[in-house]
Amino acid sequence: MKDELKAVESLIDTLIEFSVAYGMQIVGAIIVLLIGLKVAGWVSRKISALCVKKELDPTLSIFIGNIVKIVIIAFVAIITLGNFGISTAPLIALAGAAAFGATLAIQGPLSNYGAGLSIILTRPFTIGDTIVVKGVSGVVNEVKLAYTQLIGEDKELITIPNKRIVGEVIVNSYEYRVVEARIPVSNSTDMHKATSTLRDILDKDDAVPSEPHPQVGVHDFTYGGAIIGLRYWVPSQRYFQERYRINTILLTALNKSDIEMLGNNGVALAAGVTSTDLEEQD
Repeated sequence: MKDELKAVESLIDTLIEFSVAYGMQIVGAIIVLLIGLKVAGWVSRKISALCVKKELDPTLSIFIGNIVKIVIIAFVAIITLGNFGISTAPLIALAGAAAFGATLAIQGPLSNYGAGLSIILTRPFTIGDTIVVKGVSGVVNEVKLAYTQLIGEDKELITIPNKRIVGEVIVNSYEYRVVEARIPVSNSTDMHKATSTLRDILDKDDAVPSEPHPQVGVHDFTYGGAIIGLRYWVPSQRYFQERYRINTILLTALNKSDIEMLGNNGVALAAGVTSTDLEEQD
């Protein structure tokens, strides 16, 4: 019993000596840590707000604010450990080695983050633009550090890793997208009448903007006739819907104007007659 009491008294004496010797250091370190965390959060919010005020991209603003917060917290942690008498040199070396290993392990996601930062800084497109990249098209809905999200014409959500975008050919059609069509007609066609008919329809259609102005003309020549080329613009979010509708109107107008179109082998087709009809007659 006496041995146990002596052991307890010894433990209490040791705790008292430790508290007297290091108590103020512990309290000071905790205070410094708490103040540092508060300051890091405050500075991060202020910098993010300043970036937004300077009209930087919101994602980039938040990213910069978070980086500043991490740096401040790292400095506070080093100061706190120093107050406890712990040497920070081995910890810094260990952190560097761990960071190197982590970089190799997650180089895929990190490459997406790097590509996302490049997109945010260079701004090849912004939210609301219509882009075509790697055979995929849609309206830009959200740009994150890791990925970019598009909304397709059928309202499907398309997610593209940013590393698949950087370095690729990006076609940004903004609000409108061009439609290019080719119509083969026979040599007997009055080209002025044909092009005027097509141009009038495009000029009067509400979905086709006046700027850029629709373009209609002789695009090329072929056996037995010529090829009329059309270039007109439609809203990007209704590209295929408007393209099919307008092309149907154009074809109807050509048939009503008795303009002969060419078949597969350069044979002139009368208005309303298709190449399939000719093959059945043969």
